[in-house]
Amino acid sequence: MEILISATLGIVFGVGIHQMLRRNVIRSAIGLVLISNSVNLLLLHCGAYRGLVAAYTTVSGQQSDPLPQALVLTAIVIGMGGFSFVLAILYVFAVRDRTGDMARLSQLRH
Repeated sequence: MEILISATLGIVFGVGIHQMLRRNVIRSAIGLVLISNSVNLLLLHCGAYRGLVAAYTTVSGQQSDPLPQALVLTAIVIGMGGFSFVLAILYVFAVRDRTGDMARLSQLRH
């Protein structure tokens, strides 16, 4: 099962990289989200539940480590803030230049 999850996360990461290398800025933003989500899932999978009880319970026994869950939650919040900033920039580009192609954006050329 771990090989299947790792392979799936690798495929999602590869699709995200492929989308980031496109000329369309909307697909690049989607690729950014795919990469972010695959890294978050990888962190959560690597720090998976290994104890007898969950990290948030008060039952005595070997508890699992809550640190990966806290790191992924923080990464999700930061990633959503970054993605909303990217969407705001894309909106400005769409209103100003009426295109999603990076090569045709007028202010990005030197």
